[in-house]
Amino acid sequence: MIKFLLMVNKQGQTRLSKYYEQVELGKRTALEADVVRGCLARRKEECSFVEYKDYKLVYRQYAALFIVVGITENENELSIFELVHNFVEVLDKYFSRVSELDVSLSKNTHYTSNLAMNVFSNTCVFI
Repeated sequence: MIKFLLMVNKQGQTRLSKYYEQVELGKRTALEADVVRGCLARRKEECSFVEYKDYKLVYRQYAALFIVVGITENENELSIFELVHNFVEVLDKYFSRVSELDVSLSKNTHYTSNLAMNVFSNTCVFI
């Protein structure tokens, strides 16, 4: 089961986050900082699956954006890895060459983030 999705830039700033379970705001900040620091510190040659506390993290880098998905231990990492790629392809088609600016600095950021999360949720259904 997917627990959360984060989109972060290379500087570690969270550009978009979606939690699929209740997490307190203070804990979210600490969770995001630990997760982002752990994923950004890894080399490109290393595996894109990381164990972190009660989660498995699946991440992928696209240019300046990292997409990190926190999943439970019994979830298939490869299917989530492919799901992230499909999600980025859909965003790329919608924005015609998606970038960090499209996601975070759109004229209607609230609409854009909701659209991205709806695309992700709908992509989950098809896998």
